[in-house]
Amino acid sequence: MKRSNNQGFSLVELAIVLVIFALLAGGLMMTLTTQQEIQRLSEVRRQLADIREALLGYAIANGRLPAPAKPAIASGITGAGESDDCLVQDSKDGNKCPPGQKTGFGVLPWATLGLPETDPWGQRFTYRVDPKFADNISEKTVPDCKSPETTPPAPTQASFALCSRGNIEVKDGSASIASELPAIVISHGRNGLGGYGRDGNRRLGAIGDEKENANDDALFISRAQAPDFDDEVIWIPLPILMNRMMTASRLP
Repeated sequence: MKRSNNQGFSLVELAIVLVIFALLAGGLMMTLTTQQEIQRLSEVRRQLADIREALLGYAIANGRLPAPAKPAIASGITGAGESDDCLVQDSKDGNKCPPGQKTGFGVLPWATLGLPETDPWGQRFTYRVDPKFADNISEKTVPDCKSPETTPPAPTQASFALCSRGNIEVKDGSASIASELPAIVISHGRNGLGGYGRDGNRRLGAIGDEKENANDDALFISRAQAPDFDDEVIWIPLPILMNRMMTASRLP
């Protein structure tokens, strides 16, 4: 009696084939995920470069950097993404700013600047500005310019002067790499920890250097991407801001 040549696959052979397909599919999925993250990283860096130019353009047009937007306002609600002067001005008679809000901290005022609301991971950009670079020209103060010898005249076309210095510092985790900055912008990366979403809620859980970028003070970290750090940071260098303002006749 002849044996049939069409016996099909044995269970062992079928199992081996399935394992091979699973490995191939897993490798393909990993490759696609990696490619997507590379694309998102490239996109956020382009966004941050556009943001810096938009901030400089705003300063040239208005004589000051924009105030931040309040971070806890959900998308679609009045005030979302709008520059809020109460975050950079003291409470004074004649304005409606509640006391204690002059922090210079919030999220990028995307609606005011005409920019996208979020980074590629769906989180708003954290934005901090030294208040003296963003207050109204009519309420400007230039304390950095005062000295026992001379007090130069205050500028009339800007909220700050050539001798003004920012209060923001950036470190690479240990050493200082930039200081006296007027403003800084942060994307909180793939994990989004420390950032605000469209719903106005903050994603908690940041630790280490990512926590430093989310604790609302004037010190920030910018370093290479690593498993424990995926933030992307960009800032306004003081010399570039001053040069642009002088070219536009906003200063001195």
